[in-house]
Amino acid sequence: MKEQNFKNHKRFVFGYHVITFFLCFMLFLISILNLYVSVKKRTDMRIAVMFFITSVSLLMLFYYARSFALKAQDRAIRNEVNLRYYILTGKLPDEKINLSQILALRFAPDSELLELSSKALTENLNNSDIKKSIKNWKSDHDRV
Repeated sequence: MKEQNFKNHKRFVFGYHVITFFLCFMLFLISILNLYVSVKKRTDMRIAVMFFITSVSLLMLFYYARSFALKAQDRAIRNEVNLRYYILTGKLPDEKINLSQILALRFAPDSELLELSSKALTENLNNSDIKKSIKNWKSDHDRV
């Protein structure tokens, strides 16, 4: 695997982010059109309604499948960074540090974790600033 850094750490899956979304969204648009034609022609709307409900369900599934996976991953990363911080200091990170900052600190090696976490609090750095401040990137190829 190629070395990970700030510029290439985000995961983009073309089949999911583009093709699957496009297909779900097109199905949704066609179902709206089909429902409109059924209402306008005063035909039996059962199939059109089922088609519409199915398309809405697929769009919701597309969204929630991603958001639930990210939520679970965020919990795991928060616990991992908390554990790393605890091992280094014997105490948990300051409660004022937010989840976004913790997620960015995930990529900091142990040698930079303490300095960056205190800098994140004192300077109120956002996740992008924290990631840009990392000198020796700690790769994570298992992110969702």
